[in-house]
Amino acid sequence: MSVDLLVQKIKEKGNPSVAGLDPKIEYVPEYIRKKAYAEYGQNLKGATEAIWEFNKGLIDALYDVVPAVKPQSAFYEMYGLCGEEVMHRTISYAKEKGLYIILDVKRNDIGSTAEAYSKAYLGKVDIDGVECEPCPVDCVTVNPYLGTDGIQPFVNDCKTFDKAIFALVKTSNPSSGELQDLLVGDEHIYEKVAQCVNKWNEETIGKSGYGAVGAVVGATYPEQAKVLRKLMPKSYFLVPGYGAQGGGAEGVKPCFNEDGLGAIVNSSRGIMCAYKKGDWKEEQFAEAARAEAIRMKNDLTSVL
Repeated sequence: MSVDLLVQKIKEKGNPSVAGLDPKIEYVPEYIRKKAYAEYGQNLKGATEAIWEFNKGLIDALYDVVPAVKPQSAFYEMYGLCGEEVMHRTISYAKEKGLYIILDVKRNDIGSTAEAYSKAYLGKVDIDGVECEPCPVDCVTVNPYLGTDGIQPFVNDCKTFDKAIFALVKTSNPSSGELQDLLVGDEHIYEKVAQCVNKWNEETIGKSGYGAVGAVVGATYPEQAKVLRKLMPKSYFLVPGYGAQGGGAEGVKPCFNEDGLGAIVNSSRGIMCAYKKGDWKEEQFAEAARAEAIRMKNDLTSVL
């Protein structure tokens, strides 16, 4: 299963972290922006070509440190077709460098629409008898709040095409509790969702002991993470909220199992914009990102 590949890469790098590639044009060093604008114009094309150079530099600096990258599709979609093309270019380049690719799309619907979403990101599309893969990623994030009939198409494609998903369970944002913390009888909604994830995951367990249906569990809620770890012992956790959102190594520790596995922790702005802190020059953005990724690795492994 795809999750076995993720576990393998985490073990190889000794690093349970993923670098989020969520670029805004203002994150890109000025000298890269100016060069792209001069060649393509100060427009969507110029912005996305600048982002491409930024992403490529980050990947070159990080691929031997982190096991995975996580592009967030919204940060590419906001630049239109040019942005989506650069997202796919980024995915292909990261794949060439041997990185595990988690595409953060948080998609879902029901019936044939859910099937179409799953084909778009995990499966293949039949073109008059010829099967084509639209998006060569290893894993996507999904929204489970439409229930089993919205998730099953993704689970089916995980099994067929050796892919994985992370379902939203307890997210890192401050207002997540407005819905996720509501009680249904004696249990919170996030606990009910966790039970569904555990059920969906049962039929996908790989050689690593983990299944293809993982859970998004925020670093900002360590007490809830303890509960969720027990409810989903064989699901991998994708953990946002480290760094820029205030989560630290001690906060993410409950997301891991006793084997030191079971979770992969995301940092986006903390790594991408590391050059904006300290004495780094903007031309050193890649070196700064690498240094931050190594610092994060050491921080996380110190508590496992």
